[in-house]
Parts: sequence; structure tokens; C-alpha cells
Amino acid sequence: MKNLLIICSLFASLSVAAQFGNFNRNSPWDASWICVPDAGENAPGLYLFRKTIDIKSVPGQFEIYVSADNRYKLYVNEVLVSIGSAQGDLGHWNYEALDIAPFLKTGENIVSAKVWNEGNLRPVSQFSFRTGFLLQGTNDETKQLNTNETWKCLEDKSYTPLRQSVRGYYAAGAGDKVDMNLAVKGWNSVDFDDSGWEKAKPVFERQVRGMGFMARGGWSLTPSILPPMELTCQRLASTRKTENVSVPSSFPAKKTKITVPANTTATILLDQAYLTNAYPTLIFSGGKNSTLVITYAEGLYNEAGAKDNRNEIEGKTISGRQDTVISDGSQNQEFTSLNWRTYRYVELKAETGDLPLVIEDFYGTFTGYPLEMNAKLVSDIDELNTIMEIGWRTARLCAVDTYMDCPYYERLQYIGDTRIQIMITYYNSGDDRLPKNAINLFDNSRQKDGYTLSRYPDTQNQVIPTYSLWHVSTLYDYLMHGKDNTFLKTKLLGSRQILNYFISYIAEDGSLKNVPGWNFTDWVPDWRMGVAPMAEDGSSALMDLQLLLALQSAVILERSEGSEEFAVLYEKIARSLEQTIRDKYWDESRKLFADTPLKDKFSQHANSLAILAGLATESTALEMGKLMLSDTTLAPASIYFKYYLHLALAKAGLGDNYLNWLDIWRKNIDLGLTTWGETSEVETTRSDCHAWGSSPNVEFFRIVLGVESDAPYFKKVKITPNLGSIEKIGGEIPHPSGKVVVNYRQTRKGLQAEINLPGDVNGSFVWKGKSYALKGGSNKLDISTAP
Repeated sequence: MKNLLIICSLFASLSVAAQFGNFNRNSPWDASWICVPDAGENAPGLYLFRKTIDIKSVPGQFEIYVSADNRYKLYVNEVLVSIGSAQGDLGHWNYEALDIAPFLKTGENIVSAKVWNEGNLRPVSQFSFRTGFLLQGTNDETKQLNTNETWKCLEDKSYTPLRQSVRGYYAAGAGDKVDMNLAVKGWNSVDFDDSGWEKAKPVFERQVRGMGFMARGGWSLTPSILPPMELTCQRLASTRKTENVSVPSSFPAKKTKITVPANTTATILLDQAYLTNAYPTLIFSGGKNSTLVITYAEGLYNEAGAKDNRNEIEGKTISGRQDTVISDGSQNQEFTSLNWRTYRYVELKAETGDLPLVIEDFYGTFTGYPLEMNAKLVSDIDELNTIMEIGWRTARLCAVDTYMDCPYYERLQYIGDTRIQIMITYYNSGDDRLPKNAINLFDNSRQKDGYTLSRYPDTQNQVIPTYSLWHVSTLYDYLMHGKDNTFLKTKLLGSRQILNYFISYIAEDGSLKNVPGWNFTDWVPDWRMGVAPMAEDGSSALMDLQLLLALQSAVILERSEGSEEFAVLYEKIARSLEQTIRDKYWDESRKLFADTPLKDKFSQHANSLAILAGLATESTALEMGKLMLSDTTLAPASIYFKYYLHLALAKAGLGDNYLNWLDIWRKNIDLGLTTWGETSEVETTRSDCHAWGSSPNVEFFRIVLGVESDAPYFKKVKITPNLGSIEKIGGEIPHPSGKVVVNYRQTRKGLQAEINLPGDVNGSFVWKGKSYALKGGSNKLDISTAP
């Protein structure tokens, strides 16, 4: 695959959604959605579109908008220039804006696109109206590329979507089965003979109505706010095992030929050395009608179905997502998957007939949202740097055109996961476009009763009420860390509708009860499907606490961006709920909050949220925190919920012990994972890559270095280091106005701190209970230890 060259920034000339299909004189959309004649509207298939244009001189800019259903790859003069469309729903269908001038030349130019539809095997996140392709010029010159009957098209019958057999819940779409005997070769070159191709057919029949045109149904178009995804060539590291074939030691790290003899079934197990997301490319020659099966896996399985140490392969087998390719016998055939794959291990299995097959090369092209690491941790503790590296890789693999719970199994953007992923983005990158995109999508998922879906885009309409409440807290997080001080005003209606829905389920005794849906809290082994214990009447401390936290977030949101009347209302409800929680769940004998009014079950979860909600005095919170660490009868937080546990422990005054709380991350490293697993049962966890486990990438800066936003849009900073026995450490994080840089040196005599803030930011530094004022620019503190 040719790498995607840098495309200019997205253009926002269409700032409001355009309903394509609803035509009027003033609409900038005069192109047509097009399809291949006689192709099924939602039939699985691969469809090719092309148009030749003549350019007398290459302009400085050549701006176009492009979209497709389900997805597309756009080429200009055989160079891949865009992959899309970014995921949305039919009411918010994304188009990409790009300038293709850098790819044009004087004379004839060919613009071409692959569009594919996976039919009933499409990912759960993929909405679809019907197969279609749209390209719209932005001025008279570029409109010569408008999609209409002047485009040529053809169905490429070599492609069939392949149903996947994957362990556990799988929602990430089909594999590719490609028969090279039927493939259309050279179709995107300017000298290709397309005389036998059909004229493209408009998807809609326009009907005159008054002064304009109308069409039934379709996509409501909106400009994507995301940049193009990264595409970087990435070679695999080594061959780990072979059967019935000789493989040179240089393969796959270097391009090397491998010959599979005739009438042979050969396998080659390749190791990337770390987990990745990539478009795999296989180049091969000869071996007519040979079959190549490519299997992708995060790790190999032993006889008991466990992955155990991911570095070990002996006695293990591979299973998982697959692609299948059939050779046509020609030279240098090339297969690149339509969508990207996730893998550490790749097995190439070749079955040849009467002719040998030559594998010319196999490599990947990494893809993901172009997040940049703009944070820095300066430490002599190697373990911290390793955890940071793994956490960042995990965060990157779970972020493409949406955040995702996991890239291998689901590729679904869950609110619970995404709240933590967004915080990682704020603290490590500072790029708030993907967070804004996620918030937009969750807001778009709201149902008629007001609540959000648990994940979005989602064609299965899953409901996790606790995640809808986390959405309100995610809005609060943006208020404190985001850049756009106008963005949240458009989200307050959604926040109010969510809270109105949950408030309607508050019973006479003041508790939230019997909220419909999957009330997931955390993957605790003793909790059925992750649902925290509930009383027979439907009440639960975890549900009440989450509503309380959402109300507290909403009070601050309304006071900053909305209405004082709503702030007063939410404050009143929150005060009542606080008293209800104390009365129903506090157990004086155990000095902890129980999970239910029966006070027979207790968890780290309920007590973490109680501390974060401010339901305990300073001394009581400290006592609770010590019990949460020592009492093994409490239901334990998994790697996901440790985000809240560790925040609570730090708030309780135990943050100096943070480095002692990293055992689950150490276990992941010991078992050879290069990303963080989904659950704390690392040996058997389904997914090896869940970014909800990357919370140390936040907490090294927020707890250890102590840097927190203390006012909307990070206008003030509060720095409360928790250094424990660390003698020297420092770091920096991105800030909407620049960056925050801290350096600490701790000795027996006291603490020396150097702090640099953006010029328009002030705040406070807290050490040993005493506060010191900070100003914009350089701050130096020399704090002596009290005698």
C-alpha cells in the first residue's frame, strides 16, 4: 500500500449539516450520490469508481468533499489520498474535506475510489443506508469531479466478505476473501481501458417540488472534525515457527522471497513483537489457485484456552480473525485488506496445487488517530517509563476515527472506557478533536426518553445506564481541560435530558431504583455481568453514588456555561441524595459504605465513589482509604475501576503510596503483554488491549506530579505532588495555553520545586498541607522540612 501523504487541514466552509438529497437553489451540494447499476442496495460487494479529468495547469488548491457508504479509499493518480468516512450515523454522516492539488499533474489525471459494503457482516458500529459514493467540488473548477453519470463504475467480483469465527463477543466486521482470478487490475491508472465499464447511476431520483428538488431518505451530511488517520509502514520483527517451508532469517524484517513448493500445505508464524493496528499487505507470485489464509491474533492459546505469557508459543495454537486470498498465478499480485487488522502474531498458511507459490513480501501499514505524545515524564525509575510506553501504545491502538474499547474484538466507543481515554488524551496529547468527536457522538445517541446509549455509533442500541451518567461527568472533564469555550453550551440540553430521565427514577425513600438496562459497574468476578449488588427493591449504593457524581458535575457545568436555575435545582437534589446515601449505606461498625441497605456486601467501588463525592470528612476518608487497601473482603476494583479507586485514595491522603498500587500493570508486563488487558484476570482476559487500563498515563502526572486543573478550561492550576520516597522526578503536560512543567528534588532538608506555567495561568502549590501561590511563568520553591 502506498502511504497516505499529508493532506491539508480539514476545511469547515460547511459549518452546518447539509441534508443531501434535499436540493435547493442555494445548496452547495450539486453532486449526486452514485452507485453501480443493478448492484443490490445493501448487498455485500466491492465497487470501483473512476473519472479522468484534464488539467492545463496544476492549481494552488483543489478542494473537494468526499463520502461513501459503507467506506471508501480514494486515489488520485494511483496515490491513496483519503480513507473514510469517519464513523457517524445516518443523521450525522461524515464527509471528509481535502485538497488534492499536491497529487495532480498537468494533462490527464485519474481520480478513483474503492467503495465496499460488508452487508450483514458489517461492524456493529457501522450504520448504513445503502451502498453509495459522493464527491463534491467546492468551486467551478473542482466541480468537474462531481459524482454523476460522467463517472465510470464496475463491481469487482473478486471480493466476498468473510464471516469470522472469533472467541467471545465479536463486533468488528468481516474478513476479506479475495479471488485474484476475478480481480480488476490496474483499474486506477490513467491509461486503463474503462470502455467496458458502465456509467454510474444516481442513487436518488430527483423530483421537482416548487422552486427546488427533493429526494426521499438518505444521509444528513456533516463535516468531519477529525484529521486524516496516520499511515506508516511497519515491518514485522521475526519468524517464530514454520512448517513445510524454508524461511530465510531475514524475513519478515526485510523483504525476502519464500518459495512454497507445489502440493504443499505450509505455515509461517510471524511475530510483530508488540500489538499493532495495521493494513496488512501480502505480495506473492505464481501458484495458480493456491489458497493463502492469513490469521491475526493478539496472543496464542494453550490447550485450556488461556493465553498466559504472550511471548511463549510452544504448545499453543493460533485462532482468530482471518483473510483468504486465492492466487491467479501471475507475478507480484498484491493483497491489502480493505480495513485494518489488529495483531501481534500473524500466521500465513499456504496450500499449493501443482505449481509452487512465491511469497514476495509481507508487511503492515500502521494506522490510527494521529495523536502526538506531548507529555514528558522525567524519571530514573525505568518501570515508570515502561508503563508510560505501554499505556500510550494501548491508548493509540484504541483510538482511530473513534475511541474504542478494544481494536480486535469490538471497535465500539463505550462511554465508560472513553471517559478515561479522553483524560489520557488531555494529559498526554492535548488534542481535543477526538474528545469533541466522542462527545458529539454520545450526544447524538440520546434516545427519546433522554438517556444516551452506552456506546456509539452502535446499531444494536445497547443501554448501560451507569455509562449515560458518566457522560455528564465527561462533559465536566471537558469543561476543566478542553480548549473550546463555546462547545459545551451545545451539550447542556443533552445533559439536562439525561438527568431528568434518571431523576424520574428516584423513589420516595430518595434512592435511584429499577433503572432499565444493563447496570454495569465493573468486571468483578463475583458480580454477575459486572452489575454491583442491589437490594430487592432495586436500590444500590453504586447507582445512587453515580447519580450524585453526575449531579455534582452538572452543577459546575451549569454555573459555568448554562443556567443558575438548573444549578440550584441539581444542588438541591444532590443534597437530598447525599443524605439518603449516608442514611442507607453507611455502616458505622465497619467505617465503610455498604453496597446495599442490608449492609452485608462491601466494595472498593462504593467507597471510592463516596470519597470522590465528598461524603466523608478528611479523617474518615483516610480511614476508609486504609481499609480499602487492607480489607480483602471488599469486592476488588479491576484494572478499569482502579482509575476511580486511585483517585479516591489520593483524595483520602494516601497518594504517596501510588507506586505501590501498580501490581496489575506489573503482572501484564510479566506475562508479556505490550498493551493493557481488558480485565485483571490477565492469563485469560478476552482482549489484550483496553485503554481503560492506561490510567497511569494520567496518574503519573495528576497524582505523582500532582498537576490538576483548578478552574474551567485550565485557567488555574492546583499542584499537589505525592512523591513518597522518590528523590527526583519531573515532567510536563500539554495545556490549552502551552504546557505545565514541574521538577522536584526531595531531600532530608525538604523539597525544591521548579514550576513553569503558561503566562495567563496562575494557581497554587500544596505541600504537607500548606498552600503556596503560583503565578504565570517561572516559579521556584524551596520548602524546608519542619524541625
